Amino acid sequence: MYKKDNMQEITNAIVDYKDIDLLRKFINDQGKIMSRRSTGLNTKQQKKVTKSIKRARILSLLPFLKKD
Repeated sequence: MYKKDNMQEITNAIVDYKDIDLLRKFINDQGKIMSRRSTGLNTKQQKKVTKSIKRARILSLLPFLKKD
């Protein structure tokens, strides 16, 4: 899904639960968190992204499910 060249921009960016635009890149159309294989992140980065997405969901900055 993502190329390794584009991932350098994301890995250099600070992953924060308040940065919704960055976190939306790691959520698919159903609202599920994308896997490491499809994002190209390493384990530490994926855990940070996952924690940030879950925090944003609890604070209702991101939806748990996308209803269409």
